[in-house]
This record gives sequence, C-alpha cells and structure tokens, in this order.
Amino acid sequence: MQALLALWGTHAPVLSVLLPSLTAVALLLLGDHDGLSAQGGPHGSARVRWQRALSLASAALGLAMAVGLVARAASGELMVYELGEWPAPFGIVLVLDRLSALMVLLTQVVAVPVLWYACGGWDVRGRHFHAVFHFQLMGLNGAFLTGDLFNLFVFFEVLLIASYVLMLHGLGRERLRMGVHYVVLNLTASALFLIGVAMFYSVTGTLNMADAALQVARLQGDALRLAQSAALILLVVFGLKAALVPLYFWLPGTYAAASAPVAALFALMTKVGVYSIVRVHWVIFGVDAGAASLTAQPWLLPAALLTSVLGVLGALAAHTLARMVAYLTVSSVGTILTGVALFTPATLSAALYYTLHSTVVIAGLFLFTELVAAQRGAMADRLQPAPAVREPVLLGVMMLFGAASAAGLPPLPGFLGKLMLLQSTADLPVQPWVWAMVLGVGLMTLLGLARAGVVMFWHVQPDDGSVTAAGSSARLLAAPWIFMGLTVAMALAASPIKAYTDALAQQLTDKDHYAATVLQRQGGADVPTTRPYDGRRVLPNDAAPTGAVQEDRP
Repeated sequence: MQALLALWGTHAPVLSVLLPSLTAVALLLLGDHDGLSAQGGPHGSARVRWQRALSLASAALGLAMAVGLVARAASGELMVYELGEWPAPFGIVLVLDRLSALMVLLTQVVAVPVLWYACGGWDVRGRHFHAVFHFQLMGLNGAFLTGDLFNLFVFFEVLLIASYVLMLHGLGRERLRMGVHYVVLNLTASALFLIGVAMFYSVTGTLNMADAALQVARLQGDALRLAQSAALILLVVFGLKAALVPLYFWLPGTYAAASAPVAALFALMTKVGVYSIVRVHWVIFGVDAGAASLTAQPWLLPAALLTSVLGVLGALAAHTLARMVAYLTVSSVGTILTGVALFTPATLSAALYYTLHSTVVIAGLFLFTELVAAQRGAMADRLQPAPAVREPVLLGVMMLFGAASAAGLPPLPGFLGKLMLLQSTADLPVQPWVWAMVLGVGLMTLLGLARAGVVMFWHVQPDDGSVTAAGSSARLLAAPWIFMGLTVAMALAASPIKAYTDALAQQLTDKDHYAATVLQRQGGADVPTTRPYDGRRVLPNDAAPTGAVQEDRP
C-alpha cells in the first residue's frame, strides 16, 4: 500500500490521464456485447456485468484520485510533471494547480453518477459505450492538466472524437442529424485552433503556457498584433466550445437530441471552453501581459452578458424540457463568463463556485428529463398536457428542487454563487449591467421552469396506455438524486469551497511563482511584476511600454 501511495504521489497528474485511457483499452480488449437489440437486450449477460464493474470501479478510483489532487493542490503547491523528463519549455509538462485539480474533481464527480445511470440500460443500446466514455474522461482530464497549448489541442481532439461517438449512441434520425452538425462545427473549430496556435508560435517561439506568458509581455509592433489576432482566434474557438454568443446555436439541438447520460456528461463540455478561456486569457493575455493585456475583454464581457440573456429567452420559448435545460446550459455559461471577463480575483472566484453548481444541476436535470419523459407516455418531454406520471411526488420534488437551484433561490448554491458574483462587482463600472443580468435571468429561469412544472404535473390527461414504468426504476432515480444531494453539500460547504476558489483566483494572478515553478527558474527574475486587476485600470493595446500597466487618467 505504501508503495502504491508513493507511486501516486510521484505520478499523480499523469495517472489521472492514464487511468481512463488504460480502462478504455481494457474494455476494448474485453469486447463488446453480442446480439443486443436497440432496446437494450439481455442486461444480465456476463460480459456486460464485467464491463459495468470495470467501468464503475475505474470511475470511482478516478474520483478518489481527484480528491487527492485537490487536497494536494489546496496547500498552494504547484506540481509539474515532465513527460520523458524533458524540462519545460522544451518538453511536454502536466501542471497541477488549484484550478486544474478542481476541474478534474468536477469531471469525476459528474462521471460516476452518470455512468451509474447509463448502466441501467443505455450502455447496451450501442457499441463500446464504456470504452468511449473513458476515452472522453481521458480527454477531459488531460485538457485540464496540460501546461502546453498544443497538447491542449491534442486533448481537445481526444475528447471531441469520443464525444462524436457518444453523441450518436443509441442512434435515431434526429440524433444523427444533429450529430452531423456537431461534428462539422467542431472540425471547423479544430482547424481554427491550429491556425491560432501556429500564429502564436510564430511570434513567441513557444507553446508552453508559463513561457508564453513571459514572451507575450515583451512583444511589440507587428509581432504584438499577430499575437493579439491569435488570441482572438482562440477566443472564437473556445467560445464555440463554451457556447458563447454568437456561437451557441449548435448546443440546444445537440444536447436535446443526445441520450440522457450523454447530455449529462456533456454538461462538462462547455466548461472545457470556459477553462480554456481562463487559462489562456488570464495566464497568457491577462493583466500583466504588457501591451497585449486584456486583449479579449472588450469582446468577452458583452458576449457573456448577452449569452446569459439569450440563453434564458431560448429556455422560455422551448417546447420540450430537454431543449429548455439545454438553453439553461447556455445561460449558465454566460453567467460564468461574466465573472471571468471582469478580470478580478473576486469575480473569478465567484464564477468558479457558480461553475461547480451549474454543472452539477444541469447534469441532474438532463437525467430527470428522461425519467419524467418515460412516465408521460407518447408525449415524452414535450411541454403539453399528458397522462399523469407514476411518481408524481418524487419527480415533483425533484423538479422543484432543480428549478429552485437553477434559478438561484436561497439557500441553495445557485443563490450563493450569484450573490458572490454580485458582491464581487461592488464599485466596478459595469455593476449595474451585471446586477440587471443576474437578477433578470434568475427571475426568467424561475418563470420558465415553473411553467414547465405546471404543464407536466398539473395539466394531466387520462392514461392512453403509452405510459411505461421505465422512469420508476430505483437505480435510475438514484443518479439525479445524487446530483441534488451534491447541491445541498455545496451549500453546506460553501465557506471552505469559497476559500478554495479565492486562493485559486489569487494563484492564477501570481505569474511569478507559476513561471518560476514550471520553468524551474529561481526568484522569478525574468517574470513581469504581477498586480491583480482591480476592474478600473485601462490597458490600451497600443499604449504603455512593454510590461507596464497604465493607470486611468482623470
């Protein structure tokens, strides 16, 4: 046991990537189920039982490892893992800090109950579900842990290729149609990603994030403008992944068409885009990036505010519960990126707390959607009167709880996250806009979900014989309740979580320590002095000498 703990202590970052990868390979070697119909077939076959046991055990072990990563990162330690023992910036490195540890933990927290739900029958409606699921986890964990821009692209491709297969899992005409759109858009974004990375490398000569932050601060003239162009191209790429206006149009139809466990897992996909925006535009093009400082802010903040508003308007206009939840995903991304786009540690901390809440709630709502649809017969999740559900009290309470949390009613974590965001904007010039957006979107979210609840649970019709007992399974009901329980836990543990996100935001502003640790430089002599952005300083791209911060003038 001590040897295993020592091994984990030395190789912790890479093991979080290798575990799902090796699990996926083992599941492929184990082989797929044989002769199963589109409706699930014999769930109890020995091969299926082995697949599920191995898959769930790996996900649970990954969750335990992720908890260990957060415990290790909470001390403020930066762990740099050099693949092949090539030092940065020449070799590929994985970097464990508070942000990467938190996102890996969020991934595993979502993955375990989603996988449990899928084992109720969805996993045998297509080929190699469990193997592809773990390849998806490999891509997600790798994207959160890598310290290199090109390898961020590589892990993006891993998780996207897996998501293409998962998107089509279970087949169906609508799923295939939306899957084609999803693949084409992401292939286009991947091409743009490569173009942006190539442009950035041409002027900095590096793709290591810590080294890139140093090089960008020294750029001037044409090199500076080329780097800023690359930054905006990457913002487009990450904005598409995160579903930022005007690049969000693909998400509602895609998520609504996906199977319930896949849609719940995809709640993490938008957070990869959010994470990449934080990592690139805070660490590389952040406050102390010389003349390139805050390149994205004039575009990011208005887009974030508009995303939240348009997302909730789409939810109000949705005709199915699945599309409503998908639009609420878009709206939550806008709220998160509003905090990111203000570029202060306090707003970023609030945004990250809200990220945890929104991901968990959205994942639970996607699972709930399928359960209630199964009990409404042929009407499924359409927001029209239908026969009464078999579990009106249980599902009704679940709907009420999810709606209250998504809308931000006290004392649930949605309320706490929004309150933190509102408090963090005190004395900022954009405070009225942020308050209007947060409060208005919360009210409209509550109205939309209340309308859906009234239609589904009060406006009932006689049973037409199409209602099934599928949504009454205790195994399936357990998964969304786990997510609801997690939201309660987040409310009870709000203080330590907030302390962690506060320290996380401060750590991201400390480029001296980050660069000195990753690049193994002592004293940070080559690193520009870091000062947290207070929301008031103006940083024109063509003004101030390289590495300087220009203050507002009267």
